Amino acid sequence: MPEITAAAVKTLRQKTGLPMMGCKKALQEADGDVDKAVELLRISGAKLMEKRAGRATTFGRIAIYIDPEQGRATMVDIRCESASVAVNGEFIQLADDLARQLATGPGAATAEELLAQPSPSGKAATLQQQFDGLLNRIREVFKFERIVRLDGPAGGYAHHNAAAGVLLQFEGEGGELPRDICMHVAAMRPKVLRREELDTAEIDREREILAEMSRKEGKPENIVAKMVEGRMREFYAARCLEDQPIANEMKFGKKTVGQVAKEAGMKLKRFVHWELPKE
Repeated sequence: MPEITAAAVKTLRQKTGLPMMGCKKALQEADGDVDKAVELLRISGAKLMEKRAGRATTFGRIAIYIDPEQGRATMVDIRCESASVAVNGEFIQLADDLARQLATGPGAATAEELLAQPSPSGKAATLQQQFDGLLNRIREVFKFERIVRLDGPAGGYAHHNAAAGVLLQFEGEGGELPRDICMHVAAMRPKVLRREELDTAEIDREREILAEMSRKEGKPENIVAKMVEGRMREFYAARCLEDQPIANEMKFGKKTVGQVAKEAGMKLKRFVHWELPKE
């Protein structure tokens, strides 16, 4: 067996990011062949990940990328096991690269399609290699949960801890308003963009409940109808983005999101709001 030098162990460690003892053992098994040792470490890492596959991945990052030149916005959701990995520089880079490639590349319908594409930061030839390399170094379960790309003018916002993200597609001039509305969505969590998107059965049930409440208060039928309509405004405001009072009242005044958008000449088309699981 050839002598395993400290320099060879250091070289392998620099290539893989794995502990010195693990690198030395792999070199011994590979008879000093660095490339073979890298492959042995990759295989052992894959076997370890198979054993850990059922572990919970409640941490991670939601990353967004806005490409105003192409008129695209993307968001990706990648998970890990621990808070420390979620703020690891290489993990952040991976999430950002995934979002960027999804926006600037040909697009992808699935995570697998995106991972097969080039890594925009050059950390590896493909995003899959970048993903696998980091997985092998950290030895913690990663899950690539969701991807979305909006084609057309769009804005976005990711929370400071990357635990929530919002994309907003619109027509008209943007400026800072799309991001302001995305921040509103992250804070107020509307279910849908406008009333027409709500389940009609849910609306009918709510009307019946409100009408019955008004009758129990002894109100006559002509007043019941007016009371129901008044109370339904609160129902819509809790669920519909355009009906919600804008969160940043200091900036926009006492207006709904729909009013603010209309005054700015903007038509809201779609929003996507993701959050990581609560711990």
